[in-house]
Amino acid sequence: MSKNKEKHHSHEGAEKNRTTDDGRQTPEEMQNAECRMQNKDGGKQTTDHAKQAVAAGEPAPAEAAAQVEKLAQFQDRLLRLQADFDNFRKRTLREKNELFDSANQALMLELLPVLDHLQLGIQAASAHQAELAFREGLTLIFDQLMGVLSKFGLSPMEAENQVFDANRFEAVNALPSATVPEGAVLALVRRGYMLRNKLLRPAQVIVSSGPPQEEIKNAECGMQNSE
Repeated sequence: MSKNKEKHHSHEGAEKNRTTDDGRQTPEEMQNAECRMQNKDGGKQTTDHAKQAVAAGEPAPAEAAAQVEKLAQFQDRLLRLQADFDNFRKRTLREKNELFDSANQALMLELLPVLDHLQLGIQAASAHQAELAFREGLTLIFDQLMGVLSKFGLSPMEAENQVFDANRFEAVNALPSATVPEGAVLALVRRGYMLRNKLLRPAQVIVSSGPPQEEIKNAECGMQNSE
């Protein structure tokens, strides 16, 4: 009985493995051959794709991630360099302007006495009734010099009839006045100047101390008499 079973199994194996009588493969063998071909083609395609990626210089996924990270670092470094350069440019420009203003300030302070003397000369010529051509010549020189200096930021301060400001004025005396209220500038002694909205030299002025004492007494007496 066991011998019959062995013969039966061997006969079935032979039926599976044999080809048809006309030399064609069985359907099972054809299916196995197709699977082998597909596996072979798939592996070849994968290899070909890898070769093409290498030939084209395409990085692997890990290398691509590393390159993206490096690119982000370079961009961040570039932004930092741009910000540093912008700050450097602003600081350089500010220092240049400060140096320019400092040089202008030193030059203007040296020229202010010249302006003062020209003004005194014009006032003296008018007081002594000098020739008109001489007075006009001095005035023309003064105006021309002021026009040049004003291009570099120099400007005179208004002081007459102004309320006394210790930040801009320097009081050299205080005199009573019947017309100018107390605490206001009564007269200008030496003109003050500004340099680009910055005080260059305070103006020397005489400040009004209010009405004279006699007028105050007379006003007090008048009030008493009216009562």
